[in-house]
Amino acid sequence: MLRGRREFNLGSISVITVFELLRGVGAEKRNEVKSMLEDSFEVIGLDNRVVLTYCELYSALRKAGKPAPDADLIIAATAKAYGEKLQTRDKAFILFRDYGVEVELLE
Repeated sequence: MLRGRREFNLGSISVITVFELLRGVGAEKRNEVKSMLEDSFEVIGLDNRVVLTYCELYSALRKAGKPAPDADLIIAATAKAYGEKLQTRDKAFILFRDYGVEVELLE
């Protein structure tokens, strides 16, 4: 979306997604892109709902022997805690479908 290859899907994003996007943006454009993201999306931070949902997902995945990176867990926990559909091109997120996260893979 940032490169103009697809249109924006308005909604919300995790603050972790903002970090992941901005780390790949050059310093000269970083503030502009950050402002654009904040104007286009509701940025959901790390509140108690997200923290507790993260712990729930972490425990369930650990028990099942299916570890996941913390950033992915936080993004999935954010979606689940707020009842949002997680839209991504990253197939690794399919794992979270079995744990109550609605995941839509984008092409």
